[in-house]
Amino acid sequence: MRDWQGISEFVAVAEQQSFTAAAQKLGLSVAQVSRNVSELEKRLTVKLLYRSTRRVSLTEEGTLYLQHCRHLVQSLDEADRTMSNLKAVPQGTLKITAPVYFGETRIAPILHDFLSEYPDMELDLQLTNDKLDLIQGSFDLAIRLGQLHDSSLIARRLGKRTHYLVASPAYLKESGMPGDISELSQHQCLTGTVEHWRFMQSGKNVQFRPRGRIRCNSGLALMDAALKGLGIAQLPDYYVAEKINQGCLVVLLDDDREPDDGIWALYPQNRHLSAKVRRVVDFLQQALSVKTI
Repeated sequence: MRDWQGISEFVAVAEQQSFTAAAQKLGLSVAQVSRNVSELEKRLTVKLLYRSTRRVSLTEEGTLYLQHCRHLVQSLDEADRTMSNLKAVPQGTLKITAPVYFGETRIAPILHDFLSEYPDMELDLQLTNDKLDLIQGSFDLAIRLGQLHDSSLIARRLGKRTHYLVASPAYLKESGMPGDISELSQHQCLTGTVEHWRFMQSGKNVQFRPRGRIRCNSGLALMDAALKGLGIAQLPDYYVAEKINQGCLVVLLDDDREPDDGIWALYPQNRHLSAKVRRVVDFLQQALSVKTI
């Protein structure tokens, strides 16, 4: 600890240009601050400060030393905040954005359970399929699905998302079961916002452009059409898992299913030390790791 002694005092004096102001900032006596800085100079065998009755200024050596010490003090302050946050009880308002259907069916119920455990928390949940600017909107957290593109945010994987190709037993009885991807062109395909369905064959990505008489930007509506025997749909598990388990929908071409992609929590750099953000991300990750199919 002797090697660190006097560094915080020196940085405070240099920034405040006053021993008195530095002492007030650190909660120490002026005599103690002066003594610790003098001992630091003695240990370094270098004069860091010019002292006068009116002001304090840096020597050339002091200016150079300050550049290094500032980072040390900032790192120590950050380490202290990290330890404090580990013990802190989350409180305040959580502002979160998430996709509409996934937010309604999966994220909102988990966050409601979180609020039940932490009664000092409040929630501002905005559900939209638009990718909102977290900084401009003062969001603590965003839930994103699939591939990530914004490298300026911290990302933590909460779980995985599986896409299934499905149809109802009634449709398959009438139209037959497709044997491979190429045969999908002979079927009614229920299309959404993506132009291509994605598959994987022999380790290679394969795309198919679906065509049919129904196009809709709602996964819920496409699932309803599939349940009513109007065609084949490719939808994420949170739409169709329950219907597959009930036998209302049948999984097709499962050997050609693409690898799972991610469910992510994204948050700005300045949020990662927050107790409320850390706790809610842990809570979401634990809940979303439970398999639904």
